[in-house]
Order: sequence, then structure tokens, then C-alpha cells
Amino acid sequence: MAHNLNFNSRTGKYSFFSVQEKAWHGLGQIVEDHPTSEEAIRHAGLDFEVIKSPLYTKGSGIVEASGGIEITDSELSIPDYFANIRNDNNAILGVVGRDYHIVQNREAFSFFDAIVGGGDGILYETAGALGNGERIFITAKLPDYIRVGNGDDVVEKYIFLTTSHDGSGSITAAFTPIRIVCQNTLNASLRNMSNVVRIRHTSGAKQRLEDAHKVMGLAHKMSTEMEGIFNEWAKIKINDSEVKNLIQLALCPNKETLKNLQNGNEDEISTVFKNTVEDAFAYAMMSDTQQMETTKGTLFGAYNAVTGYYQNVRNYKDGEAKLQSIVMGGTAQLKSQKAFELCSSFAKDGGEIFNLN
Repeated sequence: MAHNLNFNSRTGKYSFFSVQEKAWHGLGQIVEDHPTSEEAIRHAGLDFEVIKSPLYTKGSGIVEASGGIEITDSELSIPDYFANIRNDNNAILGVVGRDYHIVQNREAFSFFDAIVGGGDGILYETAGALGNGERIFITAKLPDYIRVGNGDDVVEKYIFLTTSHDGSGSITAAFTPIRIVCQNTLNASLRNMSNVVRIRHTSGAKQRLEDAHKVMGLAHKMSTEMEGIFNEWAKIKINDSEVKNLIQLALCPNKETLKNLQNGNEDEISTVFKNTVEDAFAYAMMSDTQQMETTKGTLFGAYNAVTGYYQNVRNYKDGEAKLQSIVMGGTAQLKSQKAFELCSSFAKDGGEIFNLN
């Protein structure tokens, strides 16, 4: 599997760190203890600043000279556009407009520190840069847990933040609960509540501080509600046939496939989809993490079958693609959300919701 981690030729290191766990593709720095934001910036190779520099292009000028016309080169300023440049190696990270506000890497970490008041209680787990440094990401663990069942099945609470220096999109902060035993990211947006806050690069420091507190409030509310939901699902029994039907409905790629499933037209269903369903179902039935009291034969286990497939079974072309799929609104997040909605309906209305016929 390829990677897109930034390699800093100045330091000879990859721009990535993780705590205790093996770093991404064995690259980057592994640290034993959770660092402060200042330490995390250095470990991840993010201790550079971005400068917005005016853009110029070559033009040709026509001037009269003795003996005739002479063509000369000239330098033309490009109005209202700028290049974002790293101050440590002059790498060009992207072209942005006049109103684009740079959010420095240290400001992204300050966003996290603001959430819990000076960093007390927040634990930085990973951080890094992709490409030439145009995209950075940070994950931090919040205090306390979501506990399912008798407390042996524990879900850790994380906030993930990503921002870019190339003008492509907003700062994104997301609440991402992760089940410890299998590292499943339990993607779910509750009714009328998204797990994501997006912040424009034109926002000022005051607005970003307000948004930081909004993320913390969102994380607290969502974790409280999820704990209640997951504990309810862990008590609801579901048979193997219903689990497979849930997987088919959650992973169904289009209306045509759904219609073929409902009509029993097996020959019209793609082999790729069939294999995907079988892989997810095998994970649901055989993974050790699916044999716990909270997951074996339960609705919570059925939900984990979908999230666990994307986290632990599916192959991705590289680490960035996996990150995009699972955390940043890609396929895994969408399918996991569909599974969450199906399980919510099952808990409310009973097993008919999974009936494909």
C-alpha cells in the first residue's frame, strides 16, 4: 500500500508521529507518551509556517530600438492571486485568492487546546502532513469513554481535524468514536446532528475559538446519546440472516442492485458486490471482536460488521484513501451511516426493516 506522507528533506524525516502504535507504514516518529501541542508539532514535522506570496508571470514587451523593433521579456503581476509557500523549504503548496486566510499549523493545534482549556485532558495521538505539506491532519483523544454492556466493550472518543494550505476546502473537525477492541471508527450522525464542523479559512481567531467550543459541545452530546443507543442495541437479538440482509442493504451501491436483491435476481448482481457482502458477513461471523457479549447475535454487532469491514478488511490504494473513506466523508462513512440508520429503524420497528422480499 502506497502512502502520501510528506518527506522533509531538510530534516530527513517523514512528517508524521503516533503514540506507541507503529507509525503509518513504519514511517514517521513513534513516541511513548502523549505530547503537548508544542511537542506534537515538532514530532509531526509541522513546525513550519506558510507565507502568502504575490504571483508573477512572464510577458513579452515590444519596444522601439535603434535599427527596428525589439522584443523583450517582462515580469507581470497577477492581481488578487497568491502562492502559499512553506518558509522552511520554499515548497509551493497551492494558489489562493486575496481573501484566503492562512491557518498556521500551530493555530490548528491551538484549536484543540481551546476545546478543553489549555490542553488539560486532551491527548494528541497522531499528526502529520501529506504531499508537500499542503494538507495536515491531527487526531486527539478526549477524556472518558463510551461504555457498552458491562463496561468491557469500550469506545474511545476522538476529535479529528484536517486543514489544507492549497485553497482546497475548509478546516474540518469531526467527532469520531473508535471501538478499542477492533479500532472500528463508529461513524454516525444522529438525527438532526452532524458529527462534523466546517470552518472557513476566512474566519478570524474569535470565530475559530467559538467553533472549538461548538465541537466540544457536539462531542459531549453525541457521546452521551451514542452510549444510550449502543447499550440498547447490545440487548437486541438479531439472527444471521438478518445480519446478512443488513449488510446487503447498507453496502448496496445503487437502486438497480437493490431491485435485483428484492426480486431474487442473483445472476444480475455484480460479482464485486457479492464478494464485498461475503467479506463483510465473514467478518461479522468470525472476527474475535464479534464474539463478545455485546456483539454476538446483537444489533450492535450487526452495526459493527459494517464499520469493521471498512476498517479492518477492505483494501485501499493508500493510507490517505483509507483516511478519506473512513473519516472524511468517503464511502466507508456513508455506508456506515446507512447501517446506523437501518439499525435505528430495526430497534424501533423490528426485523421487517431488513426484509428484502
